[in-house]
Amino acid sequence: MDLSTTALAEAEKQHKWEAMSATDNTLKLTEHANKLLTVHLSELFEKDAARFEKFSRRVGPLLIDFSKQRVDETALQLLSDAADAADLGGWIKQLFAGDKINSTEGRAAMHWLLRSPSTEDAKSVELKGVHQQLQKMETLVAKIHAGQWRGFAGDTITDIVNIGVGGSDLGPLMCCRALEDTAPESAKGLNIHYVSTMDGSQVSHLLRQLAPQTTLFIISSKSFSTVDTLYNANTARAWLERAFGDDPALIRCHFLGVSSKADAMLEWGIPEENQLALWDWVGGRFSVWSAIGLPVALKIGMDNFRQMLEGAHRLDQHFESAPWTENIPVLMALIGVWNTNYLHIGAQAILPYDGRLKYLPSYLSQLEMESNGKSVRRDGEPVEGQTCPVVWGDVGPNAQHAFYQLLHQGTQAVTCDFIAPASRYQEAVHGEAAVELVYQHELALANCLAQSRLLALGEAALPAGEQLPGYKRYRGNQPSSTLLLDTLTPFSLGMLMAAYEHKVFTQAVIWGINPFDQWGVEMGKKIATETLAHIRGEATGSVSDSSTNGLVALIRSGLNEQQ
Repeated sequence: MDLSTTALAEAEKQHKWEAMSATDNTLKLTEHANKLLTVHLSELFEKDAARFEKFSRRVGPLLIDFSKQRVDETALQLLSDAADAADLGGWIKQLFAGDKINSTEGRAAMHWLLRSPSTEDAKSVELKGVHQQLQKMETLVAKIHAGQWRGFAGDTITDIVNIGVGGSDLGPLMCCRALEDTAPESAKGLNIHYVSTMDGSQVSHLLRQLAPQTTLFIISSKSFSTVDTLYNANTARAWLERAFGDDPALIRCHFLGVSSKADAMLEWGIPEENQLALWDWVGGRFSVWSAIGLPVALKIGMDNFRQMLEGAHRLDQHFESAPWTENIPVLMALIGVWNTNYLHIGAQAILPYDGRLKYLPSYLSQLEMESNGKSVRRDGEPVEGQTCPVVWGDVGPNAQHAFYQLLHQGTQAVTCDFIAPASRYQEAVHGEAAVELVYQHELALANCLAQSRLLALGEAALPAGEQLPGYKRYRGNQPSSTLLLDTLTPFSLGMLMAAYEHKVFTQAVIWGINPFDQWGVEMGKKIATETLAHIRGEATGSVSDSSTNGLVALIRSGLNEQQ
């Protein structure tokens, strides 16, 4: 229904008021940031012994300490005002109402629904569909764990190969590694492998080790048209056909599909009973909570997978209801905006001090940079200032021997997220070695706390009066947050992942961008298809630039010499 003239006038008036309010708030933030730029973190700690109490928050098993960020109470209040000026509360309501907030694709963003519990009075068609797919996953997991899923020759499946890329690979891979200690007895002896690279190096390496009669492939692709994934899947199918011949039953015994395109899976050969569904309102990098997480459920068991969903749902409730200055993902987002837009810090390091979180930096790199690596606002206008920083990282103890030199003594300002579980090795699985392993975990925690302290305080963290030559000086003032989990469990990992998801959404609201599309990755794929025709000699003429023309010519020359 069209708005009346009066309503249109009121809407325009509201828009102008919000714009003026946002501009005023931006000026205040800029002025306050300029004041704090001259204050060292060591001074903030010296002036306020209660910084930890003031600048840390906890929900369930997750605690965030942001006292080593270059913020004070005034900055937090101004940032909170910025969230209000951007109508964050209204956007959160739209998110959880299932509105089509992915404007460029005309879709909702309902990844949160994937971890919503089933209720008897639930009327949502989407929620019922979610739990139907979870039940189908549970049936498949139970069947495979029980050794009842048989290969073409009648053998029990011992190896699962997940074929996917991006969100169909990074999330499941990260969760499987992080939670491998929670695997139930029924999953012991079942090996989970991942294939993502389009060059064939991973799949060729795997197929040399695996037996076709005991291997089951999961093809995970929302569109079921991703070239990287389909080439790997075709290679796997050809491998099986060389072993058993071209029999339609081969695919039924050795392939499962996860996609939003049932017809495309069927056309490839995957029967309906081997298909698991996705929906258009699930973005790939937000999809591990869905059937894309099937390899995770196979690795850790369906009960643990549901615990992961419960942890994420607990964080969803917190995000939806907590005030900004008590809201962990909102605080993470506001501090990120402060660092990026007002302290002009363009890089963020993710530093887990637990080897099980080895793949967390890669997972978060995609989540943040593919979501918020945008330069155009929702209204089509260029953004003002910066959006997402460069996000990278590694397991902390390894990173200490790699890029911490730059963090401590380089010329780049970098903000860091230190992540660790407070306790570890209480599980029975570690047996007699638990005592020694606890010592190692304590060593990792000591390094985690020491590194963040030195980055923040610089030489103020050293013994008083200690004089250092220039090449040993530590300037400090590098801001960081520490995210501490009680223990690393499916529930706590689910909370941590959801916190970063909602951080990304909150920042997108403040920057005025759409975090749920990724048009920046599409054109390169299209050009690659055209270039492939030139490499294979199937296209006439040349490509537009001399560099690509020259490289194609050299590649073709090399190929011809090998023929």
